[in-house]
Amino acid sequence: MLNCVYEILLVEDNSVNAKLIQSLLSHAHQSVLAEGLSFNLSLVSNLTEAINLLNQQEFDAILLDLMLPDAKGIESLLKIKENAPDTPIIVQTANHDQEENIVVKAFQMGANGYLRKKDLDTNLLVYALRLAIERQQYIDKVAQLKQQQQQREEFANLEIFANSIQPSITARMFASEALKESIPEVFAELSEKYGELLDLALEERAFRVNHDISEQLRELASKLGFFKASPRDIVDIHTKALKKKTQNVNFAKIQAYVDEGRLRLLELMGYLTSYYRKYYIGLGNLNLISTPDLDQF
Repeated sequence: MLNCVYEILLVEDNSVNAKLIQSLLSHAHQSVLAEGLSFNLSLVSNLTEAINLLNQQEFDAILLDLMLPDAKGIESLLKIKENAPDTPIIVQTANHDQEENIVVKAFQMGANGYLRKKDLDTNLLVYALRLAIERQQYIDKVAQLKQQQQQREEFANLEIFANSIQPSITARMFASEALKESIPEVFAELSEKYGELLDLALEERAFRVNHDISEQLRELASKLGFFKASPRDIVDIHTKALKKKTQNVNFAKIQAYVDEGRLRLLELMGYLTSYYRKYYIGLGNLNLISTPDLDQF
């Protein structure tokens, strides 16, 4: 069987317990539960070091002592979850007086397993790690399938929406061919710009800053009008940008792009409509002024 190496982070300030776990994992190959597996252990002795390392490296599981020099009890678990929300955490404690309450609270706060230090052996350790890791892998797989299904549904809905759009009189008087086919380089540039605006829109929502997205969308609509774009072109641009932005990101960010994108898509269409109305009203007035009065001849 091919060997699979799991990266494990041990957060433990007691050197005796740390050496015990290192020894147990170094002999894990002797356990039938670890067939085809090996474990690479990284050790830190406090919460601060753990968070710093989590910001630099990804781990398959975390073994967390709940009594650390710079964090006690559930506080350490919450801090680790905050910095590694998708990494399974197995908690350990030697506080037997309040053990039951601590364990229950730890599971309520997101712990994926529990080990009693005094009962540790290789089989228990390997079993706890495998259970936590494989459970997280299952959760990630389900989330990935859900994410892919949502993406398919969203793009299918966009296609239906695009096909339902009836070209306006002004659009028919302009370009008869889609921008992505007639001027692909311009289409790519406009799609890239729209994608950047989606990123800025998410920043506005998350950090409560002001990027004046509406004004930038209005400018983009003017460029689209200059190139005689139709509503279908806007849907094409939105779809291309959304596909790019939702690649290799987590489910929550995909949902954020989808939700924000729907609003910005409609807003951009509104600005393009306004552009055409303004253009034709201005053109019509210009024709009325410049048309000769035949009665004068």
